[in-house]
Amino acid sequence: MDLRQMEVVVAVAEEGGFSAAARRLHVVQSAVSGTVRSLERELGAPLFLRTTHHVSPTPAGRAFLPAARAALRAAEEARAAVALAQGELRGEITIGVMQGLYTGLAEALAEFHREHPGVVVRLRQAPAGELPQALRDGAVDVAVAALDTPLPRSLTTRLFSREEMVLASAPGTDSGLAGPAVPVTLAEVAAMPLVDFSPGWAIRHAVDRAFRAASLARTVTLEVNDLLAAADLVRHGLGVCVLPPSVAARFPELPVRPFAAQAPAWAIRIVHPRGEVHPAVTALLRHMKPPRRPGAGRVPEGREDTRS
Repeated sequence: MDLRQMEVVVAVAEEGGFSAAARRLHVVQSAVSGTVRSLERELGAPLFLRTTHHVSPTPAGRAFLPAARAALRAAEEARAAVALAQGELRGEITIGVMQGLYTGLAEALAEFHREHPGVVVRLRQAPAGELPQALRDGAVDVAVAALDTPLPRSLTTRLFSREEMVLASAPGTDSGLAGPAVPVTLAEVAAMPLVDFSPGWAIRHAVDRAFRAASLARTVTLEVNDLLAAADLVRHGLGVCVLPPSVAARFPELPVRPFAAQAPAWAIRIVHPRGEVHPAVTALLRHMKPPRRPGAGRVPEGREDTRS
């Protein structure tokens, strides 16, 4: 068994198929299939269930993946340590990020790339709730997400930013409200047609939580899983949408109103495994500073969140 075999198995599992894994690894599909079959013969167990339309890990494959990722991570850290000793930071890291969150992260990645061009950064987008398990499995090295539930003790977290959300409406209309910038209540919003996001989105979770806390029911008129689609629907007057200010700022043509009280809110956290991490992760974390923008809570740099 060698690292290349492990890399192929991990790629097949993460990409969900042999063709996609081959594209990721820049090899032909037959090479991926042959590598997996060879390793399966060596281990004496099938690692994947193969159907016409889908490939998924078997119980043996699920057991194999965390150990394979750990071995690949250790090898990558060894290479990075040697490069660092020679004055150059190299390697590859994977960042897990929830849907819709790039404000602050894109700036940090740009600064990091300018300082460390030898590091390859992968972004893996996933629902916020899936990222802690991805960290524990080794599928991502660090995650940036809105998380409000206790985390396993194997993970450490610090607050990146905190925002109270606002209500976005169509330009040139008052959406039944008093006027621009006039605070709105949750009860008023509950009576409006609402553009909302699919369950699993952190924005949806925060909005659901706020309405539950206020003992208010609402009807989701339009449900989407894309920020551009939500903005377009609001732009055409089909509904209003609750958004974090950092997200609403991407659509300056949409007027926004603050909430008078009990505003939906989210806290963005940076999460990574406890103990030693890849040197590139340590370097990246130095660039991860709370974004400077109206409505975003400033967090003293380096303060660790002890919620977990």
